[in-house]
Amino acid sequence: MKLFYRLISVCLLAIPCYSFAQTHPNLMLTAGNIAAVRSGCANSPLLKKSYLEIKAKADKALAEKMDVPTPKDGAGGYTHEQHKNNSQNILACGIAYQISGDPKYAAYIKTMLLQYAAQYEQWPQHPKRKSNQIPGKMFWQCLNDFVWQVTVIQGYDMVYNAIPAKDRVTIEQHLFIPIVKYFTTECKETFDLIHNHGTWCLAAVGMTGYVIHNPEYVEMALKGSAKDGKTGFLKQLDELFSPDGYYTEGPYYQRYAIMPFIAFAKAIQQNQPQLHIFQYRNNILAKAIHAALQTTYTTGNFFPVNDAMKDKDFSSEEIVYGIDVAYADIQPEADLLDIAKRQGHVVVSDAGLKVSKAIDKGLSKPFGYKSMFLSDGPRGDEGGLGILRYGSNASQQCVLLKAAAQGMGHGHFDRLNLLYYDNNTEVFSDYGSARFINIESKFGGDYLPENKTWAKQTIAHNTVTVDQTSQYKANLEKSEAAHASLVHFEDKSNIQVVSGREDGAYPGVGLLRSSILFKPEELKKALLIDVFEVNSEADHQYSLPFWYQGVITDASFKFSAVTDGLKAMGKDNGFQHIWLNSNNDLAEPSGFITMLNNNIFYTTHFAATSPLQVKLVTLGAGDPNMNLRNERGFILEQHKNGCQAFISITETHGKTDPTSETTSGAQSNIGDIKVMSNDVNGATFSFTVKGVSYTAKLDYNSKNNFIQISKSK
Repeated sequence: MKLFYRLISVCLLAIPCYSFAQTHPNLMLTAGNIAAVRSGCANSPLLKKSYLEIKAKADKALAEKMDVPTPKDGAGGYTHEQHKNNSQNILACGIAYQISGDPKYAAYIKTMLLQYAAQYEQWPQHPKRKSNQIPGKMFWQCLNDFVWQVTVIQGYDMVYNAIPAKDRVTIEQHLFIPIVKYFTTECKETFDLIHNHGTWCLAAVGMTGYVIHNPEYVEMALKGSAKDGKTGFLKQLDELFSPDGYYTEGPYYQRYAIMPFIAFAKAIQQNQPQLHIFQYRNNILAKAIHAALQTTYTTGNFFPVNDAMKDKDFSSEEIVYGIDVAYADIQPEADLLDIAKRQGHVVVSDAGLKVSKAIDKGLSKPFGYKSMFLSDGPRGDEGGLGILRYGSNASQQCVLLKAAAQGMGHGHFDRLNLLYYDNNTEVFSDYGSARFINIESKFGGDYLPENKTWAKQTIAHNTVTVDQTSQYKANLEKSEAAHASLVHFEDKSNIQVVSGREDGAYPGVGLLRSSILFKPEELKKALLIDVFEVNSEADHQYSLPFWYQGVITDASFKFSAVTDGLKAMGKDNGFQHIWLNSNNDLAEPSGFITMLNNNIFYTTHFAATSPLQVKLVTLGAGDPNMNLRNERGFILEQHKNGCQAFISITETHGKTDPTSETTSGAQSNIGDIKVMSNDVNGATFSFTVKGVSYTAKLDYNSKNNFIQISKSK
């Protein structure tokens, strides 16, 4: 089977792209299925709803004054937003024309594109530039120009036959061809880049090639500017996804990148079905869509590792495209329909029609969230994400352990980071990125300076920081050259575990973390058991934060709170942004903290191999422009030790009802957590659940008996 897919890859590189269909439309919506899609827009509820939303946008565009301004503003500014809106209006009007047949929509697109054609060649590079990136001509970064073209070429395809030939010549000669020239010459470095920016660029060029009948553009897009296969779309599919479909920049960027992958692949399938693009690399695009969905919590929100905006979920347009094409063109799996129903709309296309009709027939079933280890790296050997899930989708417990590669420039220095969800909310959270996207007053909508000084730094994450210094000293090149690794993954009915190792982040310091969901008989919900081993021959300061949501309601120790004169914890590596609210020396190497979150209590019991300091902290120091959210955390800290084991058990218990003003189960059922032994080979510890004693043993060298949790006799 592997040989078969290698042969497909070789054949794809060898096939010249000299001929393909020249009918219109033939990208997402095809001429042969127009009648069926029109019928679906009238009779299939989800497709009808989706079409009416698009038609409303198209009608709004026709009612407004057309404006093609000279580019001058950064993200969020008038010209930026106007050009983006123009592209979306062109696509909406293209769809409205195909479904309604009303020529006014085609006339709008013709007029708009002629206005662009009259100006584009006179525009210089954008007067503003995002960071050190190549600017576009319409937007401050060329990426936005690529996205514009991917959107616009679809609208043009839909009205191609309704535009007079002489006007098409003007539009193509003075707009689309100059755009492609700019993308492949001025932006050549990006065009050949193995990165989501490169994907958008080559998708724009390839889709334009199909629409204006230029096979050379298509061949360049598939095989790179040199047409030798060392870059281009196929190489992107080879290098950016693991064999499991995980995208190396992380879930947020997997969502973003899936759009050009899917849109261009659909165009390839429509125009050159002999290339079998959806079967490429063992159906890698289908795997990528499933991997994207599996890296969401049951609320639909993506795990916010690396540079991520935390409010993004699977209802975004990119995933709508992905779901529809995956179901219609790759693998018609019934649980994808569940996601489509929750998204509430489909693409008005051949694929959207199939999805909508399947939902009409009642073929949907609940999406199957799974516990899994998603490998990272093109060969699947660069660590990955461990995902543990327990319970129904309605109130699922979910643990994420990040034991992956860096994730390129959008990666954070957070090897062995832990995220925890329960009851439809975050319990232990990740900050994501520091950015107000498209809000010009906030650093032009770009990543804030605090993205580097805070969000990327190790202390911003739920993982160990050594000597108040970030992993790899926050050096991207050094971090890119290494990766964490999987030690063990196990998924059984009452116990799940993922264990990862990182040995290069700090010289001479080994990090090993094992996160466990264990369901004891005495409780309704599973316990999150977390064992973090730090081993070094030299003494170091170890800081393990838990950034939590909610408020603290109880603790095993009295707070030594700072009530006046707050100070930052440090001067750099993210510590300059942390207010120290309370510094507490524990006489014993154990304790607990209880938090109330979404009307549920969560108690984290912790123990270590030597006495700890527990620091209660708030984010917000060193922030003169008020850019940071005021997140809260507690930090388990050991100031001078070589080998240290941090063991914690987090229990979900009780609830409050603000309406009836009642509280129940506020006291934890866990007690007496003790570390019995630990070294580089394993750890043994004990605890009680409602007075029943348990002993847990971890053997880091065993695959068959990695973890044993048993009731003590």
